[in-house]
Amino acid sequence: MSAEIYLPSGINPDLPEKIAYFCMEFAIHQPLKTYAGGLGFLAGSHMRSAWQLKMNMVGISILWKYGYYDQIRKADQGMEVQFQEKIYGFLQKTDIRLSISVSGHEIQVAVYYLPPETFHTAPVFFLTTDLPENDYLSKCICHRLYDPNPETKIAAAILLGDGGAKLLERLNWLPDVYHLNESHALPLAFHLYKKYGVIEEVRNRLVFTNHTPEPGGNEKSNMQLLEKMGFFLGISREEVNAIIHPVDNVFDHTLAALKCSRIANAVSQLHLKSLHRMWDSFEGVCPMIGITNAQDYAYWHDQSLYHALYSNNDDALQSRKHFLKQQLFEEVADQCGEIYDTGVLTIVFARRFGGYKRPELLLNNMERFQKIVTNKTRPVQLIWAGKPYPMDHSAIAAFDRIVNVCKMYPNCAVLVGYELKLSKLLKRGADVWLNVPRLTHEASGTSGMSAAMNGALNVSIPDGWFPE
Repeated sequence: MSAEIYLPSGINPDLPEKIAYFCMEFAIHQPLKTYAGGLGFLAGSHMRSAWQLKMNMVGISILWKYGYYDQIRKADQGMEVQFQEKIYGFLQKTDIRLSISVSGHEIQVAVYYLPPETFHTAPVFFLTTDLPENDYLSKCICHRLYDPNPETKIAAAILLGDGGAKLLERLNWLPDVYHLNESHALPLAFHLYKKYGVIEEVRNRLVFTNHTPEPGGNEKSNMQLLEKMGFFLGISREEVNAIIHPVDNVFDHTLAALKCSRIANAVSQLHLKSLHRMWDSFEGVCPMIGITNAQDYAYWHDQSLYHALYSNNDDALQSRKHFLKQQLFEEVADQCGEIYDTGVLTIVFARRFGGYKRPELLLNNMERFQKIVTNKTRPVQLIWAGKPYPMDHSAIAAFDRIVNVCKMYPNCAVLVGYELKLSKLLKRGADVWLNVPRLTHEASGTSGMSAAMNGALNVSIPDGWFPE
């Protein structure tokens, strides 16, 4: 099929600007496994909200053949990383063909399209290099989201940034605003620089969102490697140096995005303070503001819960919450063989498993932990869920340690497969949503917002969005 951008519900006359939203991951709906964590959850909410607001927006991403990964259990109940090909039959394959250059080799790119009415989102285009005419290395560019290989990551950035820009030009849909949701699509800035010739024209069109103060989310690369692979799209080293001013031959992707944009935003007010501490000393950085993340109420909230609430029917409200808890507890029983009680306070820790998020914090004092989970007067039930980065062996070890502790207690469980479907079950079934990151390390942390939409109390370190 030939692709064209159409918005079946029309365009809001108060929001006429054309916006192209570039992101490595989108958590739009459970069958579309093109996401890893919070960045994708936010991007998915933005796409659904754009539909609701009738915004003139499109999303640009990569079609990940194996998704992020499948989190499965080993024989001892610990987690195992598995890569399985995904089937996306609901996407429309277009007849658009593009090409990008990586390390001097031309690579063919095909385009898939998510129509707005499929999941009630803005239109989203997905790029793929997994084509018969490409060699194996070229096909691998779009196999795994956040592939740990540095060269593959750089190639994916070229695919998203340069390929996405070429797609929009092929469609003759020229945005007023290009939004970099994180710096992964940074070659887009160099594409625009080649097109317009001056960095001011790039800045007029480019905006940037940074999502984390963590080093892993603010990548640095060797300039020679980037130049060799074609990251700068043929722009001379001298011109790149004049724009970015790299230090010690190191290209800082976040700093480059801040220098190529007209404005950038943090994702909470505390995160904004962190950004100022990190970047204010550098010349040429664009203004930075705080726009606190949010989540899509229409997607996350349980309608029947709100019907009971607005009817001032406390019995119906409690009954519905118990029903939502029971739905979650069926998943607990299925995965862990434990029968939970809807009348018992249920505490949930569910998010990406990373060191700074401290999933093991409750286990630091085992004597105290045991007193909490064996208290018959004030009983509790605990559930953990979340995916570590597949190469983060310390986080995987933490996950497995929690699994082993939970084997000793019938009211403690660890769930695998933390994706949209399970996330919704957890947020609707939780009584308490636990958030305990190291202070100033959680930029926003929106999971607690959607849990609160379903009657969960947030117990949190005063980090990210929570102080607001």
